[in-house]
Amino acid sequence: MKLPHCLVCFLAVASLLQSCAFSRGTLGDELQTDVIKTIQKGTTTKEELLHLLGAPDRLLALNGRDVFQYYRYDAKAGSLLLIALNFTRLSIKSDDLFVILDRDGVVEEVISSRRTEDLKFRFWPFGD
Repeated sequence: MKLPHCLVCFLAVASLLQSCAFSRGTLGDELQTDVIKTIQKGTTTKEELLHLLGAPDRLLALNGRDVFQYYRYDAKAGSLLLIALNFTRLSIKSDDLFVILDRDGVVEEVISSRRTEDLKFRFWPFGD
């Protein structure tokens, strides 16, 4: 009789130790749409770009030209924490801005995307 009583107590305590967790993290600064619109192809210089947006998050060399990359990553996770098994659903999206400068340091191309606005917490770890 003592063993079933201990087993019932263990199961009761184990069921109380289950939990859920939600977490969120970001990397990089928010890219301001109004600031991006002020960057003009053929007229904005490297110095003006650095004044507007600051130092790039990544600097790439492309066939003698500089490519400045600015980014912001947004991650959200929902977790179901059980005694012996844990499930987590992680969603990551990014906003990116690439500015290509010609050999003279003038903006040649601006490529931007914004995808973090619709990022939702997804708790259920299986399927959509």
